[in-house]
Amino acid sequence: MLLLRSISSTASLCQRKAFQNLLRGFASKNREIPALTKERYPVKRGQFSEVTDRDVAKFESILSGSGRVLTQLEDTQGYNIDYLGSVRGYGRVVLKPKTTEQLADIMKYCNERKLAVCPQGGNTGLVGGSVPVFDEVVISLQLMDKIEKIDEYSGILVCQAGCILGTLEEKVNEKGLVMPLDLGAKGSCHIGGNISTNAGGLRLVRYGNLHGSVLGIEAVTAEGRIMDLMSNFKKDNTGYHLKHLFIGSEGTLGIITRLSIFCPTASKSVNVAFLGLENYDAVKNTFLAAKRGLGEILSSCEMIDAASLDSCTHHFNLNSPIEKYPFYMLIETSGSNVTHDEEKLSSFLENSMESGLVLDGTVTNEPTKMKNIWQLRELIADSLLKDGYCFKYDISLPLDQFYDVVLAVRDRVGPLATKVTGYGHIGDSNLHLNVSCPKFSPELYKLLEPFVYEYTSNVRGSVSAEHGIGFLKTKYLKYSKQPESLLLMQQMKQLMDPNGILNPYKVLPQV
Repeated sequence: MLLLRSISSTASLCQRKAFQNLLRGFASKNREIPALTKERYPVKRGQFSEVTDRDVAKFESILSGSGRVLTQLEDTQGYNIDYLGSVRGYGRVVLKPKTTEQLADIMKYCNERKLAVCPQGGNTGLVGGSVPVFDEVVISLQLMDKIEKIDEYSGILVCQAGCILGTLEEKVNEKGLVMPLDLGAKGSCHIGGNISTNAGGLRLVRYGNLHGSVLGIEAVTAEGRIMDLMSNFKKDNTGYHLKHLFIGSEGTLGIITRLSIFCPTASKSVNVAFLGLENYDAVKNTFLAAKRGLGEILSSCEMIDAASLDSCTHHFNLNSPIEKYPFYMLIETSGSNVTHDEEKLSSFLENSMESGLVLDGTVTNEPTKMKNIWQLRELIADSLLKDGYCFKYDISLPLDQFYDVVLAVRDRVGPLATKVTGYGHIGDSNLHLNVSCPKFSPELYKLLEPFVYEYTSNVRGSVSAEHGIGFLKTKYLKYSKQPESLLLMQQMKQLMDPNGILNPYKVLPQV
């Protein structure tokens, strides 16, 4: 049965953020501490200096104030372990600057001493890019969380890199604007980390990626130079666009400290549909029908397989609004005319059901119900961690072969895995392949890698759609980049970071 409900009030973003944080904490609670990265993976420490007490004293002189230099194990351990529990470093010092100038002084000193550093935002990354591999100095941007300006006329937000994405969303909403980026981790991830990894998220089909939304940045280089690349204009065609070097570089070329980002006007009319489908072909054809039938109001289009939804509803005690089906789609529309948008959505859904593409579904524009439906998608990643350990693959694939890799991996690993699931942003060809198991399994790891990346390369996909390369994918970058491109990347790294101290062992393969 297809149900249509009316808008009654504005959803509470504060409540949504608090609920997401609670569940994310629940997902990771009591999980085992992973083995040290150097023990689990074959990696050799670079020729960097080791932190001394004299270095700590220098950092304390730069960062005057309580709690700005952490050295006790109970204080630093959380900064050394990634969210997935897949990698763990042993950095003994965590630094918390509050200003760009303090960060510049830290970087200048570390470069002179050849001390390796690891920039860190909310530490929600999924490829091991935000924690030390060995004993790097962790530079946390947590205290650089000032919102400097929100201009409702131009739609421009200016803020420091440590601002939490969910907080920014709440603040720009108050001005009638919307963040062009939406992630399940919005309650804890930092906007600087989002930009450093060129995060994609749930709204990319509508607003594009961050290369288009970010108007300017400020960054600190390995040598402590402050690069003022800020701009408040969409059109600024003045030479090389240096800001793009830092977007997606994962802290290996510089540390982003401030940014300006364009925030579109918030939509007055938002609808969410949750649909049940028989097979992947129906999913693919429904997406095509949505593009043609919904046009400019289509803002999100997500695919969820049955195993993913079952994991979420089971581990978080949530309820699906429709009966069980092999596949589900979550479609969101955003527009300015309630009547017009509802008519377009209703027409699209009626045609999809009459043609047999969609078997069942529910539609709502009531805020609480929309929030509940979105949680079924946003909390899948956390629910899979409840099985113990989860190998996560974030890949771009042609839509004709989008789900085939899930079936291939399921056959390959057999009973070694607890679950093999697939979900993601079908609107931009981004699949999240997940293989869960009770604990990290070397046998399962060898079956998955490089198989998943070879499979992706054979269909000319991308080994990273939105999560980045980090530490875990460095040796697989070759499956998406030609030798000439890798050489140029190495040359850029050498030019901008001669001593190689910025987030070493990440993005580029070791040479």
